[in-house]
Amino acid sequence: MGLFGGLALFLFGMDQMSDALKSALGDQMKDLLAKLTRNRFTGALTGAFVTAVVQSSSITTVLVVGFVSAGMMTMAQSIGIIMGANVGTTITAQIVAFKIEEAALWIIALGFLLMFTAKTERFQHYGSMLMGLGLIFFGMGLMGDAMHPLRSFEPFLELMNKMVQPLLAILVGALFTALVQSSSATTAIVITMAGQGLISLEAGILLAFGSNIGTCFTAQLAAIGKSREALRAACVHLFFNIGGVIIWLPFVSVLSEWIITISPSYPELTGTTRLAAEAPRQIANAHTLFNVINTLIFISFTNYMAKLVLWIIPHKKETQKIIISPKYLDESLIETPSLALQRAQLEAARMGEIVHRMLSEFRLGSMNRDRRKFEKVREMDDKVDILESEVLRYLGAIRQQPLTEQESSYIERVMITADEFESIGDVIEYDLTNLAYRALDENIQPSETMRHLNSKLGEKLIEAISATILAVKNDDQNAANDVLNMKQDISSLIKQAMDIQSKELARVSKDHIEAIRMEMTILDSFKRIYTLLKRIAKKVAPPEVH
Repeated sequence: MGLFGGLALFLFGMDQMSDALKSALGDQMKDLLAKLTRNRFTGALTGAFVTAVVQSSSITTVLVVGFVSAGMMTMAQSIGIIMGANVGTTITAQIVAFKIEEAALWIIALGFLLMFTAKTERFQHYGSMLMGLGLIFFGMGLMGDAMHPLRSFEPFLELMNKMVQPLLAILVGALFTALVQSSSATTAIVITMAGQGLISLEAGILLAFGSNIGTCFTAQLAAIGKSREALRAACVHLFFNIGGVIIWLPFVSVLSEWIITISPSYPELTGTTRLAAEAPRQIANAHTLFNVINTLIFISFTNYMAKLVLWIIPHKKETQKIIISPKYLDESLIETPSLALQRAQLEAARMGEIVHRMLSEFRLGSMNRDRRKFEKVREMDDKVDILESEVLRYLGAIRQQPLTEQESSYIERVMITADEFESIGDVIEYDLTNLAYRALDENIQPSETMRHLNSKLGEKLIEAISATILAVKNDDQNAANDVLNMKQDISSLIKQAMDIQSKELARVSKDHIEAIRMEMTILDSFKRIYTLLKRIAKKVAPPEVH
């Protein structure tokens, strides 16, 4: 009871600490992964840091899959981050090896006090993090107390002696990790057992090897039914972890000697007491060193590994016709709102890219009087409508999570962005395309001057949409400012067109009047498109620019 109750508190504390850190540092993690992946080494360091914060290599892998899907990093770059994630998971082992269970209740009390007295959300999250950390140590203490009587229980001691058999120890570590879905929990129990003098350094290392293999089971489960990128990421995780264990298996005794050299020793103690004092830190150091050296060994082969997984899991040909489906919305990220919102923002930017193509196709169809282009525009608007529904559904799921004020504001921003892009799509489909069909049916020809002005105005709007997409996708305030600063040029082009139309009224032929009415409607639609783009840009640009 003490063992499993302690394990429950340990896992709950780790979950609480992870949630608090994700809420406090979510945006920084997102920015780190997006920016510090220019080469495999910074990618590995970034993967280690992010995983150390969220205490979940699965979340790091999900983020990586999203960036690969978005074309923001290559498969080879993502492998560096996945390798670094393994190093990040060793931080828990280092924390629990400090054996400060005596201070656990003080840490819980301090965290609770900070949670309920802090004025700012960030410090409330830090309080929650401290409380989670305290629960981790408290759970460790309960597990240690529960296992203390096992020191004199011969059947258990005999079982632990068998753990020096490599294959048995690795199998036990892997199965237990697959069962509890946490390599950190397995390592914590191993360290707790070592702290009671129940397990040797070599047996602890072999069980840690097994936990590295067992955690692949979690990644494989998470990849079921997901994208090809997710399957490849899980495949990389499997190759890396199993490959690392195979490489080190003949050198466990060598690794033990290294660890004894670099870890604190207590020669004044003897027997079980010395083992209990030294083994926890030694096992934690071995776990870290094993993963760090594996990363350094394998990181030189990321390009080859990328080619291998692409060969094993090639691009899949579509077997059925689907109009469109979300590319970035990942359900497993909903419980981490700061990261989920970034994915919703990418999907909204994708809507903008389709709207960009719609306007380009409309302009080509108008210049070449090509009905097929207008049909394409209508098909693309259906895609925009579908994606808007998916983005709103996803935002609704995020809204059900505990949110900071900043995250609540961000939901509104993404919602407005998706809605405005959908409205632009409607303007292009219903207003502009219907006018274009009518011009073809009635053979209405615009004047050469108006054709030229509309072309220049269309180019300017295409430029504005491109800048808006950049602003949304990358939170680029400069791009948002560019959109807002186009107002004078667009207003000037519209005024020139209106001046020409007012002069053309002198020619009172019926065909001319119809052409002028149609051109005025087109100009009005262009103005509406720019107004909608400005609304999106204002959500990104700093307030003083508005």
